[in-house]
This record gives sequence, structure tokens and C-alpha cells, in this order.
Amino acid sequence: MPFKKLFPYALAACFAVGISSNPATGQTEETRPRQLAQATNTLEISPLDADDPVIISLASPEDINRAKAFIARSGINPEFKQLITAAIEQRMGTRYLWGGTGPSGYDCSGFVWSTFKSAGIDFERASARALWSRFSAPTPEEKFTFGTLVFFSNLTHIGIVADEKGFYHSSRRHGVIYSPFSDYWTARIDGFRRVPLAARPDSAD
Repeated sequence: MPFKKLFPYALAACFAVGISSNPATGQTEETRPRQLAQATNTLEISPLDADDPVIISLASPEDINRAKAFIARSGINPEFKQLITAAIEQRMGTRYLWGGTGPSGYDCSGFVWSTFKSAGIDFERASARALWSRFSAPTPEEKFTFGTLVFFSNLTHIGIVADEKGFYHSSRRHGVIYSPFSDYWTARIDGFRRVPLAARPDSAD
């Protein structure tokens, strides 16, 4: 009998102790933020965020001067590239037309002449062979520089170099397109020419 009388009280006492010792129920909404703030204050914050880029220049002053000299020698500048690029993009997809200088159609030399003229760089309209004999050969570094003229197939075809990967031209089948320097085209390259600096005005009115 005494055990039966004491059992409800003992059970209630155990239940109360269990509630007070359970961290999930014993913590209040006020203590959790305080503990989190204390833990955060003890962390070491790195001065560099993981997403911040770290830029280390490996170029020496001599390298920078050589790069500037190359740009000055080749005549390539952002304005020139922007104007030529815009002129090429305007002509992309236009059909091939023998003797055509646009805007409804272009042959290969007509495309080159029209593109440079649109960018304010004028020279006499001529065939690929005539342009080859008129302009000088580029330096080895300039061969695959944007704006260099590239000649193919015994000087019967001409295009404008985009970079070492490809060039722009007016194809008889596809009109004005970009073509990669595939085995087909590299096997047919005759050489390269640069439009002379004298034909490139500093500014156009």
C-alpha cells in the first residue's frame, strides 16, 4: 500500500526533472540568440572573402613596354577593332555577289574593302591579287592579329583575320560568314598583308 501511494508522486517528480534537463525544451527563445551571438564573436574573420578575386601582376615593366610598342606598331586599338567589328557584324549573312560591294551582296574583296571603308579606313577597291601586291607583309606577331588580311588559293580569295582560330570572308556558297582555320583553309593560305598605317586616319569627320 505505501508503494502504491508513493508511485504517482515519484512519477511526477521524474517527469519534472526530465523537462528541466532537456536542452531542446529547457532553452528559451532568448537564450538561443545570445549563445549564437557569443559563438559568432569568437570566430576569426579572414580579411579576404572567398569570392574576392586576387589579382597578381606577373608582367614586368619591360613586358608592358613591349606590349605598348606592339600595339603602336600594329595600329590595333580598341576604337579600330570596335569599328571593324561593327562593320563585319552588319554584313554577316549577306549573300555572295560577284563584283558586289554591298549592301545587297559582296564578293570577297568587295567585303574587305567595304568593311574597312565603313570604319573610316579607305583604300582603292581592287581584287585580292592587287591588294596582295599593294600592301606589305605583317610581322610574325601580326599574322593572326584582328584586322590582318589573309589570302588563299593562289591569291583568288581574301578575308579578314579574327584571331588565330578563324577569319571573316564572303563565301560563294554561304555569303559573309566566319570560318575557322580548318585544315581545308590553312592548306590554301598564300600569306598575310596589313593595311598600312597611312590609310588609317586618327579621326574621321
